[in-house]
Amino acid sequence: MNRSNMIAFILTLVLISSVTMAQESSVLIQTAKVTERSIVEKLQVYGQVQADPDAVQSVSLLHDALVSRVSVRPGQRVKVGDTLLEITTSPGAYMEYLKARAAVDYAQNELMRQKRLLTEHLATSAQLEAAKNVLADAQSSLKALQEQGQNKIMEKVDSPASGVITGVNAKQGDRLNAGATLMEIAVGNRLVAVLGVEPEDIHLLEPGTPATIRSVFVPDYHAESQLREIHAIINPSTNLVNVLVPIPPDQTDRLVLGSSLSADIILHAHTGLTVPRSAVLRDDRGAYVFRVVNERGRRVAVTTGLKSDEWIEITSGLNKNDVIVSVGNYELSDGMPIREAQ
Repeated sequence: MNRSNMIAFILTLVLISSVTMAQESSVLIQTAKVTERSIVEKLQVYGQVQADPDAVQSVSLLHDALVSRVSVRPGQRVKVGDTLLEITTSPGAYMEYLKARAAVDYAQNELMRQKRLLTEHLATSAQLEAAKNVLADAQSSLKALQEQGQNKIMEKVDSPASGVITGVNAKQGDRLNAGATLMEIAVGNRLVAVLGVEPEDIHLLEPGTPATIRSVFVPDYHAESQLREIHAIINPSTNLVNVLVPIPPDQTDRLVLGSSLSADIILHAHTGLTVPRSAVLRDDRGAYVFRVVNERGRRVAVTTGLKSDEWIEITSGLNKNDVIVSVGNYELSDGMPIREAQ
């Protein structure tokens, strides 16, 4: 290779090296301005859809009975008057009714006898009044047993309300005592979100705290509500503390009892300087961003505050309307040239 060729070769290498160095030292980025906006601190929790405890109605027996047939199952929707189950009055309860009926017959006959004796001057008015009182008491007892259904050998138990069966405590062949709860009905469309909160976060909450509810199974579902109850005991099955959030009645038709929920409990909100979350980097020296100064990225240490899904609050280190690098900052070092994507 002669001298002129050698010089040309060296100049070519220098040119290629210069272009390469220029390309390597200039980073393609996107920018954003430091803006003032409202930012919210949230507590994300999870839970389930359950019937509102204040709207659950129990169905119970008025007398001892034998369950002949159960017509509904848990989760089934019922209307007022639908047959829930059929029962057979126990022999003891039916015998009690027969005794009460016999007592009325006896009291009626005794009253008639006292009236006859009074006309014959063989009884007093006091004795007649006593016979009337005995009859009235016997009739009251008989009426009470009839209202309880003890005069019916077979009886259907109908639903007292429209709603969803949440529990069935009887099966065919069961012998049940008076007062036993047969089943429970979640009345109407009154549902609550039962959410689990870490015990250490309970002090942040109070009744009336806003909450946004989302369904795990219905991606586009959300409802705005407020905390109604904050329990003071740990749920042993979750090791969390339950809080109850009522679901607006007009937004319950897409939810199923027992389905999973997530919720954002809004702790507090205020206005502050914010940047996109992607703009903030961290290393062993702390949080920092790259501010755009004369087409170069200058590292600036910052202090962060509240965070949302898209934004992060900057409490010190930047001013409103400062231009910072939001995309491409991972490739920067302090003072590197930058070029912004158009």
